[in-house]
Amino acid sequence: MELSSEQLQRKVEAVEFAAEELLIARRQLVESDKSRNGTREALTALRRQARTSKSSVLSSESDEKICRTCGDSDGSRPVWSLCPGADVFVRLPFHQVHCNLERAQVELETDVNRLQSTVKEKTFLLSEKGAIADVVSPSLVESFVKLKDRH
Repeated sequence: MELSSEQLQRKVEAVEFAAEELLIARRQLVESDKSRNGTREALTALRRQARTSKSSVLSSESDEKICRTCGDSDGSRPVWSLCPGADVFVRLPFHQVHCNLERAQVELETDVNRLQSTVKEKTFLLSEKGAIADVVSPSLVESFVKLKDRH
């Protein structure tokens, strides 16, 4: 069965479009991962300043005044923080800075997980179209896509 030149052109365009979507998703994943790592480093630096670790200060339900990151340190002590989306440093209370960073970290984790799923899906779709069949067999790509992280 021979393809006409129009059919071949449409197939090539579909593969190129899928490949472009995959590249965009990978770039977004890399950028989100960089942001996530930067936020994690900032949280670690704040914990060092407060001389606490992620699990060193137990927060019980009866004592809600103890913050896991602040611990015994003064949460109202001002620290320098870079405003998101701007190149401006501001002095904010320690507690507010680490709460903002922890919130951003959760959002970035969700975003990275979503983008990883998207990259897997786009890779699988590209493999189904036969674009990467000469390098990796579609059945192998399918097995990788179906892998799940168990946390």
